[in-house]
Formats: sequence, C-alpha cells, structure tokens
Amino acid sequence: MTLPGRTLLGTSLPAAKPGAELRWSRFLAATAAEGPGLRSALWVQGCSVHCPGCFNPQLWAEIGGQVENTADLADRFVTEALGAGVQGVTLLGGEPFDQAGALATIAEAFRAAGLTVMTFSGYTLELLTEWALERPDIARLLDATDLLIDGPYLRDRPDAIRPWLGSTNQGIRALSPAYAAEVARIELDGGLDRLEIRIHPDGQIDVNGWADDAALDALLHDLGPRQDRPHSTRNRTKARLA
Repeated sequence: MTLPGRTLLGTSLPAAKPGAELRWSRFLAATAAEGPGLRSALWVQGCSVHCPGCFNPQLWAEIGGQVENTADLADRFVTEALGAGVQGVTLLGGEPFDQAGALATIAEAFRAAGLTVMTFSGYTLELLTEWALERPDIARLLDATDLLIDGPYLRDRPDAIRPWLGSTNQGIRALSPAYAAEVARIELDGGLDRLEIRIHPDGQIDVNGWADDAALDALLHDLGPRQDRPHSTRNRTKARLA
C-alpha cells in the first residue's frame, strides 16, 4: 500500500548491465522539441519503470531495437550531432538509467565534444543519487548529465505549465551550471511544448515532442498511420512522443 500522493513506480534499483553494447531504438541528429535549443535525441530500448499511460510502451521491452557497440555509436552520434550544429543531446526512452553504463559512455563522448547532455528518467534524483554510491554506472551517467527530468509519469497529475515533462511530480534538475538559468526561468514562468512531425516521401510519419491529445489528433488527422509507434491509442492529457 502506498501513501496518498506517493507511488512505487521507479523505486526498484535497476539491474546493472554491461556497457559495451547499447540497445537503442531511434536517433535524431537535430530536433527543437526535445529540450532547450537545437539538440540531438537518442531513444533507448528497454524500461523497467512501466508508467501507466506511457506514450512509448513499445520501448519497454528489452528486446527489439538495435544492439550495437557503444563506443562506435558514440563516435557516430557525436559526428552527426556536430554536423547538425546542435548544442547537445537528449537521452530518452525507454529508461536511460536501465542502461546507465552504456549511456554514460555516450554522454561522456558528447561532453568531451563540448556538447551538453539532457537525460530523462522515471527514477527520482534522490534515488539515483543514493544508488550512485554503490553503482559506478549510475554515478557516471549522473555526472555526465547537465539537465535531468526525473520521476515517473503519473497520468492523474498532468502538468500543463512546464515544458518537456508530463506530470507535476516530475522535476527539472540543473545538475551543472549549463542550464541553471533556464531551469530557474521555467520554474518561475513555465514554458511551451513543441511538436515535430516528419512526413517521408513514402508516407511514413514520425512524431516527436510533446502535445495534448486534442492538438495531436488535429495535427495527425488524415495524415495516415505513424511508423514510429505500432498503435495510436492515447489516454493521457500530455504526451511525450517518440
């Protein structure tokens, strides 16, 4: 039994995984909808948090996606990011801290190239900090993260004020000075979400960013089925899109 306003989601320590390979789903070299400024975005495959109402349940399973050498991916992603002129990378999923060792390598490579790192997690910063004392992989990813969105998504507590997150229990944490002023501004004034839709010549539709259901339905009406998600059932007020 949980106390009112509390949840057990994201309270179990994720299993440690070897970091030599990364299971991932999607990479965008440049997007303006996944954090501050123009950024690259990497969606990982696999999540043990399983928030009800998650918009990307197809990224829960620890099968599927692509499995590749982490160091090779880091080199490739950083090269594409620099070529796109972005200011950093956003790590989403899935759950980045379920593959903390591999994503620490990715994040450290972006940092070494002079770029920033934003990480989404269904775990709270309090728990991640506690676990990091005994888990070097979690400690490394925290240390390489400039901006953290933390906490599980709770669909009964929608957040319509702050950008990039779905529910009011989630936090926007500046873990380095890079976005401290931006976080302070958002906490004071809020901010707007963005949505991106890419329509390929073959009719495939890719969507990423954040939108409420009404806006998303209006935008996607008559455009056809989305390729980046196997089904389109939506039951949340504010959706983080893959």
